[in-house]
Formats: sequence, C-alpha cells, structure tokens
Amino acid sequence: MTREAAARALLTAFGALTVVHLGALLAGAGTVDVVTKPALMPVLAAYVLARGGPVLLAVALLFGCGGDTLLQVGGDTAFLAGMASFAAGHVCYLVLFVRRGVAPGWARRVPPAAVAAGYAAAWLGTVALLWPGLPADLRGPVAGYSLLLTAMAYGALRAGPRALLGGLLFLGSDTLIASGIAHWPQPPAPQFCIMLSYIAAQWLLADGVLRTTGPQGAARAAASGGEARPTVVPGADAA
Repeated sequence: MTREAAARALLTAFGALTVVHLGALLAGAGTVDVVTKPALMPVLAAYVLARGGPVLLAVALLFGCGGDTLLQVGGDTAFLAGMASFAAGHVCYLVLFVRRGVAPGWARRVPPAAVAAGYAAAWLGTVALLWPGLPADLRGPVAGYSLLLTAMAYGALRAGPRALLGGLLFLGSDTLIASGIAHWPQPPAPQFCIMLSYIAAQWLLADGVLRTTGPQGAARAAASGGEARPTVVPGADAA
C-alpha cells in the first residue's frame, strides 16, 4: 500500500470512528463510547504521519489520546492527570506554531495587539465567571490550563483559518467541560457537544498544520497571502 492510499484509509477510519463514537453518545451505548474514544486521536496521528506531517503534530494528538483516556477514569486525580496530558499537547502545538513563523497576510490585517487582548479578555472573563463554582483544589489548575489553551488558540493564527477555528473550538469544548464542573446549566446531550467540538478542533488543528508545512503547504501559504518563505517544520515532507 502506498503512503497516499494508507493516508486515505486512515482518514476513512477516523471518520468512521467519529460517527460511531458520536452515535454511541447519542444512543447511550456506554461500552462503544468507552472503546472508541481513546482510539480517535491515535488514528488521526497515524494519518498525519502517513501524510508526511510533523512528528510533533502526531505527538500532540497522542497527548490528546492520553487526556481522553484519563478523563474516562473519573476522580480528581485522573482529571488532573488528563488535563496535564492535554496541556502537553498544547505545548506541542505552540512549538509548531512558533516554528511556522509570522501570521499569514489575512491575519495581519488586524492589529496583533488587539487580537491578543481579545483572547486575554476572553480568558480572564471565563475564569472569573467559573471561579466561584469550581472546587477549591481545581481552581488554580483549571486557570493555568485554560491560560495555556488560550495561548495555543491564539498561536493557531499562524497556521491559517482552519487551525484558528480549531483553536476556538478547543476553547469551546474545554469551557463546556469546566462549566459542567462548576455546575452551570448544560445544553442537551452535553457529552455529545463536547466531543463533537473537540474532535472537530483536533482535526482542524491537524489539517491546518499540514496545509502550512512542507513544500506544498508553503505554496498554499504564499498563494493565500502569507509570507513567501514560511518556516518549514522538520519532518513535514508533504502537505
């Protein structure tokens, strides 16, 4: 099987797993939910590698798998460990975005300081609103994690509109989790909403990075108004 064929097969498998997992959440099929959730990110990571994407991107997704698995265990210790695993994934994303170079042309039309201020205000406002309802021992970790998550979402600007949307969806997914811990009113089928936005976030982040790394990604970036010679992430030989 060629690398291209393997990538297609893995993408199909990721799509199928996503449909089965989300369907299991809606149907209340707990066993299927528990089995499929930890399998999602490893398959997406394998797709990234089959596409010749950065190894660090695959590592970020595997840290997501660690977080997914630990959050299924339950309890404060597993929750904190899962949050730490997701945080490690965000650090990987941030490194990728820094290596990417400056933001593309379309993103530079808005003053960077204004964008950063907007993300900072969103973080401060969210933490302030959630703080009273969070257990005392989770307030500090949640605030620190959300700051790192917000920095990752802001950094995603460097990888184009898909990654930008992925970062925003990740913020929304994790904010919904935190609001549940703080005993806020939840939407119908909250776990479905959380996983739908989370899976979409990881896919868009991965696809955004793939589109802005490697020779083909550089050409796309230049064509879309980005810098003519973007930083190429080592290990990305295809977009």
